[in-house]
Amino acid sequence: MSLPFTKMQGVGNDFVVVDEGDWADGDWAARARALCDRRFGVGADGLIVIGPSSRADVRMRFFNPDGTPDMCGNGLRCVVRFAHGRGRIGERGHVETIAGVRAVTVGTDGIVTAEMGVPHFAPADLPMRVSVDRVVDFPLPLDGEALPISAVSTGSTHTVVFVDRLPDDDLFFRLSPRIENHPLFPERTSVMWTRVAAPDRIDLRIWERAAGETLGCGTGACAAAVVARAQGKVASPEVTVVSRGGTLRVGWPGGEGDTVLLSGPAEIVFTGLWPDDPA
Repeated sequence: MSLPFTKMQGVGNDFVVVDEGDWADGDWAARARALCDRRFGVGADGLIVIGPSSRADVRMRFFNPDGTPDMCGNGLRCVVRFAHGRGRIGERGHVETIAGVRAVTVGTDGIVTAEMGVPHFAPADLPMRVSVDRVVDFPLPLDGEALPISAVSTGSTHTVVFVDRLPDDDLFFRLSPRIENHPLFPERTSVMWTRVAAPDRIDLRIWERAAGETLGCGTGACAAAVVARAQGKVASPEVTVVSRGGTLRVGWPGGEGDTVLLSGPAEIVFTGLWPDDPA
């Protein structure tokens, strides 16, 4: 039986999106591994499953390419675009996610804005095995040297590394997976290599846990902007975040209980039929 899917992307962060009503109950982790494979599957940074919710307009489940569940900001905006096009979300609505219910809006220009919740700085909330109140310029041990990092959870664990210029391939591919899998991060971490380009702009090179290098990352853009704002590296409460896949806008007033807003494009790339169910 052929099963329908939609390929979507937000700033180059690409996803296979399916409506769970079109698929039978099964192993979504196995489906993620099969569908996200870039040589033998559709190819994507993650699988998104959209279904009904008793708490919101729709429910989003996100799976990394290795099948692990996670939260995804660009994926959330793609869900909104998908559901809006099918009349399941209006210009304003709510989406249930693994990180909670998120309020969303769709602009007349097609830009999707999502509330991403309150950022969490405490190591226990990341999680990270360190005895500090916040992970700010923490000397992460790597081969006898210490790499200053900061960390925050914006629905997913992120490590922010501030640099004067974005890393070349040698540095990026050598250190990023080691940071991701560092024993201090029991659930691994994504790595946001971050350059402050202006008081209201940061540039990123992105390594996502379970996916490797990606062109964009919504929760990661939020994390980098929040950390930069919290540490006084940017002055504006609205920050332009530029990665290889495009540009996002992140808003965060800077208070402990303030919600992060993420805005950017979300687009359908193509639709198709999967010939067999891997689960």
